[in-house]
Amino acid sequence: MTQKYKLTNEIRKIGATTLYKIEALKDFGDVKVGDKGGWIEREGNLSQTGNCWVFGNARVSGKAVVSDNALVSGNAWLDGNAQVYGNARISGKAWVSGDAMVGDNAMVFGDAKVFGNAKVFGDAWVYGDALVSDNAVVSGKAKVYGNALVYGNAKVSEGHVNKGELI
Repeated sequence: MTQKYKLTNEIRKIGATTLYKIEALKDFGDVKVGDKGGWIEREGNLSQTGNCWVFGNARVSGKAVVSDNALVSGNAWLDGNAQVYGNARISGKAWVSGDAMVGDNAMVFGDAKVFGNAKVFGDAWVYGDALVSDNAVVSGKAKVYGNALVYGNAKVSEGHVNKGELI
């Protein structure tokens, strides 16, 4: 398998964690050879296959994995055992951590947080200051935004959960 990126010598320390700037070794998706990407702790954080990529100041650390055609950008941060896959997009200042999974065509952006064992997939959007945690599932065409909190064993699959609402 031909590698699509490498870790550069450019590093960023965050506490005890060392992150490395990535650089594309070949053209794929919207990425061209030589393009610098975001920051990852180790090669296992970003798949060498598919069109997945980490852009800008986005960070991926711990055992978190970005795969398939997923994109992480802005100042987003993935850590823990989080997984982002399919055509999912994580951007803004979003934070995905713990054992959370974001997949399919889902989008997590703004200052949203997804953590614990939470899952966001399908065409769902989580944005604004929304928080999805514990074993909650957001799927289908659901939109969770504003200051909404979705937690516990809650499931949201259609419609909107707006700011200030608690599920």
